Amino acid sequence: MEVAIRKMGNSQGVLIPKPILAQLGLEGTVELTVRDGVLEIRPLRRDPRQGWAEDARRLAAQGDDALVWPELANEADDELVW
Repeated sequence: MEVAIRKMGNSQGVLIPKPILAQLGLEGTVELTVRDGVLEIRPLRRDPRQGWAEDARRLAAQGDDALVWPELANEADDELVW
């Protein structure tokens, strides 16, 4: 697909048709890079575990960090060193 580079304020840009954005699953914020002379637009990849440490501390402070099924321990679990 051929598209025009357009003036947008003090910059220039390319309008990406909505069906293409939908097909790629792009919305909101994206990662923009140049690799080997090619402009790449990718979904923003966040750390899937981002915020886990804070949530764990909050749960522990609330006393809500007990095992859900404590009676289902494995044999020799007491021997594990964490």
